[in-house]
Amino acid sequence: MERVVVTGMGVISPLGNKVEEMWSRMLNGDSGIARVDAPYTDKLKTQIAGVVGSFDAEGRFGRKEARKMDRFVQFAVAAAEQAIDDSGLKLDEIDRDRVGVYVGSGIGGLNTLLEQDGILRERGPDRVSPMLVPMLIANMAAATISIRFGATGPTLAPVTACSIGNTSIGEAMRLIRLGIADVVIAGGAEATITEISLASFGNAHALSTRNDDPTRASRPFDADRDGFVMAEGAGIVVLESLAHARRREARIYAEVTGYGASSDAYHVVATHPEGEGAQKAMRTALADAGIQPSEVDVISAHATSTGVGDRSEGQAIIRLFGEHAARIPVTANKSMLGHMLGAAGGVEAIALIQSLRSGIVPPTANLQQLDAECGLTNVPTKPLEAPLRTGLSNSFGFGGHNAVIVIQRYEE
Repeated sequence: MERVVVTGMGVISPLGNKVEEMWSRMLNGDSGIARVDAPYTDKLKTQIAGVVGSFDAEGRFGRKEARKMDRFVQFAVAAAEQAIDDSGLKLDEIDRDRVGVYVGSGIGGLNTLLEQDGILRERGPDRVSPMLVPMLIANMAAATISIRFGATGPTLAPVTACSIGNTSIGEAMRLIRLGIADVVIAGGAEATITEISLASFGNAHALSTRNDDPTRASRPFDADRDGFVMAEGAGIVVLESLAHARRREARIYAEVTGYGASSDAYHVVATHPEGEGAQKAMRTALADAGIQPSEVDVISAHATSTGVGDRSEGQAIIRLFGEHAARIPVTANKSMLGHMLGAAGGVEAIALIQSLRSGIVPPTANLQQLDAECGLTNVPTKPLEAPLRTGLSNSFGFGGHNAVIVIQRYEE
């Protein structure tokens, strides 16, 4: 069975559009959350989000190409370009039939749909773009990356809500393990900060309403949290078989060694209150990696900053890891990035790789008083230096989807 390694990484995020920039700001405990600069904001319960700044799609792709891509596709392609450049892959020199693309999005081209609906109502059906459907469907990030780079291997757009990034990486790992592909570009992208999505989540009482204090609004595991903060962006990694990476003398960042998936089979939006599905996915991922719970050195939690979600994940960790849970630092990246929905897993996997490489666990920002009902006791509020070899990354999504990956420091 092929070993699977990470050789390239790319991000578009509220904390920066380069991996090193994002990572540096995370270690500083910076927040990417701000008031949404839009005319509709004042009408909403929640007026804040993690918006990607300094992203010039037309400057990057050219006006003609940029106009063919919804914002989520633009993010995905930009992150993929970074990751491929970072990997040093020379696609003209390898078998492109063995290069796959597994990149998903939870909602797809919502911005395009809303824009064209407005045109339909204001200007009539003859003015609706013939590119509407190709721009809004959720598979278009994967398809555009495939077309742009000539990747003719298996292409898939997983839709598992907020667990998409981990689902993509985990399923891509399986593809390489089975010898079906040598390289897979994997991750997720999302761009859904719109009036209707903020209104809907707000009316569901799922979002924080700390509009006057946006940088402190996302508070995973904090007793005073009041909901999550929407964010946008993309996180993409290049996965390769170890044999393929060695042949081209690639730089190797880390190794993906385990993947576990499960379904709560409980509720459309609520997590299982005792975290049964989350626990099953974590246990499966560890078994797939062939390691014991006691060997895990750090956990990147899903931790969105909702009451039930944070408590159920904390309880799942306690039940699986037992006494060892008190020794494992648990970090919540969404405290700084916000909840990037379908992009969250890919970005958080990259942050976990950076932790393993540097031996530093990023802080969980805004944590002032741990919610005792979460059961966790080791959630660092400042960067923590520690010997790190094995990390676990959790991602959970609406509908009860759970996806967990194990990432380890690469060793010969």
